[in-house]
Amino acid sequence: MLKNFFKFGKKKKGKEEQKSELENQLDKEIQESEDEIQKIKKETEKEIKKAADEILKKDNKISENSKVENGNVESKLDESNFEKREKTKKKPKLKPLKDRLATPKKGFFGKLKEALLGKTIDDDLYEELEELLIQSDIGMNMTMQLVEELEKSVSRKKLKTSEQIYDELKELLKAKLVYSDESNTKLKLQDGKLNILLIVGVNGVGKTTSIGKIAKKLKDSGKKVIIGAGDTFRAAAIEQVEEWGKRTGVEVIKQAHGSDPAAVIFDTVKTAKNRGFDVAILDTAGRLHNKRDLMKELEKINKIIREQSGETDFETLLVIDSTTGQNGLEQARIFNEIVDLTGIILTKFDGTAKGGIIFPITEELKKPIKFIGVGEGIEDLREFDTKEFVEAMFD
Repeated sequence: MLKNFFKFGKKKKGKEEQKSELENQLDKEIQESEDEIQKIKKETEKEIKKAADEILKKDNKISENSKVENGNVESKLDESNFEKREKTKKKPKLKPLKDRLATPKKGFFGKLKEALLGKTIDDDLYEELEELLIQSDIGMNMTMQLVEELEKSVSRKKLKTSEQIYDELKELLKAKLVYSDESNTKLKLQDGKLNILLIVGVNGVGKTTSIGKIAKKLKDSGKKVIIGAGDTFRAAAIEQVEEWGKRTGVEVIKQAHGSDPAAVIFDTVKTAKNRGFDVAILDTAGRLHNKRDLMKELEKINKIIREQSGETDFETLLVIDSTTGQNGLEQARIFNEIVDLTGIILTKFDGTAKGGIIFPITEELKKPIKFIGVGEGIEDLREFDTKEFVEAMFD
């Protein structure tokens, strides 16, 4: 029995040990499983984190590219808007010439209509017409010539009414602008060489302003322009030219106040020639102190231009203030005797209630009007178009 007891005990002990081993084995497998799970979990988290980082980097890159592209688009839009603004600046909408010439048209032709229309054709009518033409700055000589031509036309064409006389007078006046046809009114500029514009005229006529406005026109047309501040005697003349240079982006050659104008012209033409400028615009002293001194000064300047540029054929433009009337015509006569004028710049034409000065200038001097000033704006110095002028003033 005791033998059986030990046998049973031994058997029980074997079962407990087996059970313990199984439990240990199970615990071990469970632990291994948990370790494997933790390992997988860590690896998965690591892969997820890596994937997330890659996605985040990609998103950031896309975002940065988008910003750059947007920036480029915005920049291009800004540039486009800037260019549009610049084009708008450079090419402002011009008022029709007839609007700009309302004052002289009303003053000159308005009075002509009042004097002629509805009147009897007799000596009194012609006398009234003579007086009106003289008051309108036509001048005595041209007035006598016009009235004589008018009387002959009335007789030859057998005109009966004052309306017909008015129309005939307009045609006679148009004929006085024959020297201002299109072939003459354009600046004579040639590509591939230095073109000289010598600007002359007395003080106060708008010479410096005209130079600045012409410089802008030429620069806007693609020309490389330089200005010589040759009016060294008038107070603030050099500063005015410099200011126009800043406004238009055109280089200005200058010397000290009171220096020799010819020295400035020398430096300007030499610089323009050496550096390949297309146009040199040369200002000159506007003192009409006496004809002899003026002649000497301009002869010296002309000699320097010819020597330094190698050109003998260049534009010499006289600036005349329209509001000075017959005084302006007298200035034109004096300058025409001294230099070989190639054209006239007629300033402030919008401000005169007379306007007749344009006819004796072109007729007597046999010189074309190159530019006409019809306002204060930088675009209001306009190239003279005879057809446009005639339509604005006569129609």
